[in-house]
Amino acid sequence: MKTATTVLTNGNHRHFNPQRVNGNGKSRFDTGQAAAPATSRAVLHLGFDWGTNKSCLKGAYAGKSGFALEQVIPTIVGYAKDGVVDGLLPDNASVLFGEPALRHRLHLNLVHPLADGVVKDAAAARDFAKHLRSLIDAPQGTEIRAVIGLPANADPAARDSVREAVAGLFDRVILIPEPFLAALGFRDEARLADSSYVDPVRNSLFVDIGGGTTDLCLVQGYFPTADEQVSLTFAGDRVDVMLHAAIRKTYPDCELTPFKIRELKEQHSFVGSPSAPVVVSVMVGGKVRKLDITEQLGHACNELLDQILASAKRLIAHASPDSVGELLQNIILTGGGSRIRGLGAELQRQLAAEGYERPGVRVAGERYQEFVALGALKAARQARENQWQQVIK
Repeated sequence: MKTATTVLTNGNHRHFNPQRVNGNGKSRFDTGQAAAPATSRAVLHLGFDWGTNKSCLKGAYAGKSGFALEQVIPTIVGYAKDGVVDGLLPDNASVLFGEPALRHRLHLNLVHPLADGVVKDAAAARDFAKHLRSLIDAPQGTEIRAVIGLPANADPAARDSVREAVAGLFDRVILIPEPFLAALGFRDEARLADSSYVDPVRNSLFVDIGGGTTDLCLVQGYFPTADEQVSLTFAGDRVDVMLHAAIRKTYPDCELTPFKIRELKEQHSFVGSPSAPVVVSVMVGGKVRKLDITEQLGHACNELLDQILASAKRLIAHASPDSVGELLQNIILTGGGSRIRGLGAELQRQLAAEGYERPGVRVAGERYQEFVALGALKAARQARENQWQQVIK
């Protein structure tokens, strides 16, 4: 079954296909079920960016403007440890999610439902999805339809795991790669008639750097094929692992928690040559220690840059010669990793140094956490009735 959803590109109707057929004759997003019948109920559309470290939900009712729901939640589940004293956890809860789980982590067993962008712990993923559903205050009888972002080129097992996690919680779903959704979310429809506006959906290379995966995608006005997407498991979490190992090797008597490592990365990360030494203060055995982590942090972040550069070159080579000149001037970085100091400028410099003609790399900006979910919401609003699939538990 091939279906298409209309996307406006420079005032013209173009199409992307969220169920593009693979070489094996099956849809890339096939659920193995028939399309859901039309509904007469009120419909709440959801854009769901289920990230390895943070998840974002955006919701709006069909036919209405404005958001009915906006949430950004750390993707973490905390289960109470055995023997926790009454009153230590809010309402003596046996399980906490997101920020409350992080705040009370001393008394919880923390579980990350996802790793490398896909479901790692099915039970925790199901619990987390139930928690997200509990945040949706929709009138009884409302049909909830969710477009959910996945890493580029997620395999059938990864897609099945997501569907199983949300079965019975959302009435209908469509699964779409995250970098394509990020492009839709980043797009400013109000400016499409402006001749000076560079439409990211028309011809761009999107790089979405998350915690579990770094996803790159050619976005050229239609739904990308498998050859036009790359998903790397080298992303923010892998930078943390490299940094942690390097600090432990240099300072073997200084053990830092993963939470502290992530904090140091988010505050001080950089690529290229450092503008100044990175010297941080940490608590070790109740005493403050100063550590110079310039080399360790630079090595980990530059490894991420190297992998992004190699994958970008691969996709640029795949692009049509007629499109590549414009494409090179519209390379967009988003996701949490796009906040690494100097990443956009250094990627642009290295592309130019390798001979690419006038490359232009820009960073999506402060709203990077929202773009995938916002793009998913746009896709949900545009989807045709026969594209939605029921998920029944």
